[in-house]
Amino acid sequence: MVRAVLTAGLLLAAMTAPVAGQVFPKTRLVNVKEKQERVRLRFSPLNRTVFVDGGRGNLAAIPYASIDRMSYENTSRDRFKEGGLLMPVSLAAGALLMLTESKSHWFTIDYHGPEGSKTMVLRLDKREYKDVIRAAERETGEEVELRQ
Repeated sequence: MVRAVLTAGLLLAAMTAPVAGQVFPKTRLVNVKEKQERVRLRFSPLNRTVFVDGGRGNLAAIPYASIDRMSYENTSRDRFKEGGLLMPVSLAAGALLMLTESKSHWFTIDYHGPEGSKTMVLRLDKREYKDVIRAAERETGEEVELRQ
């Protein structure tokens, strides 16, 4: 009985403790051609570095000390075009889709390197964006600017 209570207590403590080195696999990187490619955003407390890993390996490694600013922005747009395209198939579904909005969560990291100032723009998943903001503030010690 006591062992079960201790095990449950340790499990609860492990679940509520901040996770070191969090990985966010549903992030997308906006490249130079303004196309989005799926990447993994990873905060490494051991290296004190933010890693952006793509399908071809490590795309960026940003040391916490070189980060100048981090910001988050939430944008939304109407789905009129998608609803109009769906209307010939289903009038009700198309009309309903036209009434909804698409929301995007953007995370920007401004940093400096040997080549000068750089900016990395990441699109966050709707289920991960709050955790990314918390992890970024906790790991880097800097505040994430919230833009509206």
